[in-house]
Amino acid sequence: MEHLKVNTIGVLTSGGDSPGMNAAVRAVVRTALGENMRVYGIRFGYAGLLENDMVEMNMKSVSDCLQRGGTILYTARSKEFAAPEGVEKAARILRQAEIDGLVVIGGDGSFRGARDLTAAGIPCIGIPGTIDNDIACSDYTIGFDTAVNTVIESVDKLRDTSKSHHRCSVVEVMGRNAGYIAIHAGIACGAIAALVPEVPFDIDRDVCDRIKKTLHLGRSHFIVMVSEGVGNTEEIARYIKAQTGVDTRATILGHVQRGGSPTGRDRIIASRMGYYAVKLLRSGFGGRVVAIREDNIVDYDIDEALSFHKDMDRELYHLVGTISI
Repeated sequence: MEHLKVNTIGVLTSGGDSPGMNAAVRAVVRTALGENMRVYGIRFGYAGLLENDMVEMNMKSVSDCLQRGGTILYTARSKEFAAPEGVEKAARILRQAEIDGLVVIGGDGSFRGARDLTAAGIPCIGIPGTIDNDIACSDYTIGFDTAVNTVIESVDKLRDTSKSHHRCSVVEVMGRNAGYIAIHAGIACGAIAALVPEVPFDIDRDVCDRIKKTLHLGRSHFIVMVSEGVGNTEEIARYIKAQTGVDTRATILGHVQRGGSPTGRDRIIASRMGYYAVKLLRSGFGGRVVAIREDNIVDYDIDEALSFHKDMDRELYHLVGTISI
């Protein structure tokens, strides 16, 4: 969809929150205002849109939010919006508010909603915001760097007590279907192994045998990084202890990984993407997803973006085990 007249836009955050979403919202609002456009913030994602929960935003609306985690627009999931009737209702509400286009910050599920709204006559631009870094059309997603750094900080502290007790710590990180946090944090934290859903593993060969080998070399404490989609972390810890004799404990970091002040990288990329999204709408384009490729901001047709497949970098995966022994 293109060559549409867009004078008033909306912006919402949808799905799981991620650090840097506020930077993207800020960039959208301030770029739009700089283009003499009106901009409405829609609270609580698609669920809030169906409740007509929106407010017109100005420069002050996004003051002092750049460094804050979470999302000032809040987020939620909506079963009602998933139905065709929900999409039509949302489009009708946007038309009644005289909103000509919408910026949607979120993951694949949020982009499918943006695609449906575009088909219903409301041009949408998607911005990838998820800590999992699993949007296939983009090299990077907003929030990933902050989440990895949160894991690193936590594991560095955990390592102190693991070393004191000659212990193995099995650390579960977020990533139900994607192991990017586990791999990147595993490298940064010196994990002896990283178990991810994309790569089949043998726990004896890939974990227990490595621990036994390094025990003979004099090493006495270990970190094993596990993506939440791999399986029961407590059971993995019990098995490692039974096979190696090393006291092994499971630590589940949970939603702490979603929070915190965004890193510089997340703030900058979010700002670039928000700016680019508004420029697309202002130029009359809809049904697009903003992405970053080789440090360049680009955009794809939303159906094309949803059809991409993102492969795990096997070199990074093997690097974890290679340099940890």
